[in-house]
Amino acid sequence: MIRINVISEEKSWLKKIKKKNNLFNRVCKHFPKKYRFIKKKAYLSLLLSNNNKIRILNKKFRNKNKHTDILAFPFDQKIGNKKEFYLGDIIISFDYMDKFKKLSNKEFQKKTIKIFIHGFLHLIGHDHMLKKDYIKMMDEEKKIFKSVQKLLN
Repeated sequence: MIRINVISEEKSWLKKIKKKNNLFNRVCKHFPKKYRFIKKKAYLSLLLSNNNKIRILNKKFRNKNKHTDILAFPFDQKIGNKKEFYLGDIIISFDYMDKFKKLSNKEFQKKTIKIFIHGFLHLIGHDHMLKKDYIKMMDEEKKIFKSVQKLLN
């Protein structure tokens, strides 16, 4: 089971996603079985932020002085046989998600869930440095999103 602690430091998120904790925890419950940690307790933190804060974190931890849509910081410990463990932290920028400002709340949520899935995959060890890894990660994102898409209907 995955539990998410959702923290919002940007007020604009409230306009687009009302019950953030509920939404992201429901999303994880609909992940394909292999990603749900069924007999374990996995935790992660999700910070809903903005371009300014994410740029600061990107500079501090990745030495890139620019904003981005998402940052993921896996907790550097192997999952192994532990029954309880921390996966890491995901930070998503509201400004980046709402870049076009014409998205309905439903479209915004869909876009945010897709990027959250991307961050989750980073936490469990996926990356997209090489083309083959990019293709594999995108395939996994699509599979996971397909399984949670019914939440948005």
